[in-house]
Amino acid sequence: MSSDAPRKRLAPFGFTPPDRATATEFWVVRHGESTWNADGRYQGQTDVPLSHIGILQAASLAERLTGLHFDAVYTSDLVRASQTADAVAERLLGNPPVQADPGLREIDVGELSGLVIADIRARFPDYLSTLIQEPWATRRPGGESMEDLFARCGAAFDRLRARHPGGRVLVFTHGGVVRVAVGLALGGVPANAWARLSVTNTSITRVLLGHNSGTLLGFNDDAHLEDLIEATEADDVLGQAP
Repeated sequence: MSSDAPRKRLAPFGFTPPDRATATEFWVVRHGESTWNADGRYQGQTDVPLSHIGILQAASLAERLTGLHFDAVYTSDLVRASQTADAVAERLLGNPPVQADPGLREIDVGELSGLVIADIRARFPDYLSTLIQEPWATRRPGGESMEDLFARCGAAFDRLRARHPGGRVLVFTHGGVVRVAVGLALGGVPANAWARLSVTNTSITRVLLGHNSGTLLGFNDDAHLEDLIEATEADDVLGQAP
C-alpha cells in the first residue's frame, strides 16, 4: 500500500472512538472548596460561596490555564462554581464570557442540605439503609438520586455537545456532575463504580463526547494544588467523613 494512502484508524476491542471533527472535548472542573465543604456540611443546590482556601485553589487553577483557548465556558449557576469560573475565565485567551447553565447544578440533596453526616445518621437512618442497598436509584429525602442526576446532567452535556461540534469547552460544576461526565465517556457506570471516583476541588477531568460515543481522556488532575493544602474529596454524592 502506498505511504500516501489514508490510514484507517483501528478500533481495538470493537470500540470506535468519537470522531474528533464532530465530537466535543469537555474539560470538566469541580469548583473550589466552599465554606460548607470546609464545615463538612451537605449543600447540594444550596448557594454557598467559596472558602478562603477555595479562592486560593481557583487562583492556582487560573494560573495553570492562563492563555489557553476554549470555544466556550459554561458554569453551574451556583455561586461556588461561578466564582471558580470567573477567576479562571479572565486568564483565558480572549477572556471568553462565562455562561450559566442550571442543568450543571449539583445533585439536589433535599432535606439533607446543611446537615453533617452525624445529623443524617440520627435523623434519616432508613434513608441510609436504603442507600446502601440501592445507591444508584435512592433519592435523597426530598431530592434527587444519582440516576436522576445522570439523566439531568447527561441532557445538559448533550445540549452543549450539539452546540459545539469539534470544539473544546470548559465546564465548571460539581463532584456529582464530574462523575456523570465520566459515565458518559465510558458508556455507563458499572454498579457502585461511581462511588469509587475521587473528585477533588478544582480538579480537571477531560472527556471527549460524540453522539452515543465517548472517551475518558484524563481524570481528577489537581497537579496545580501541589503547593496548597490538600483539596477535599468529600462532596454531596459520596458524603463527608464522620
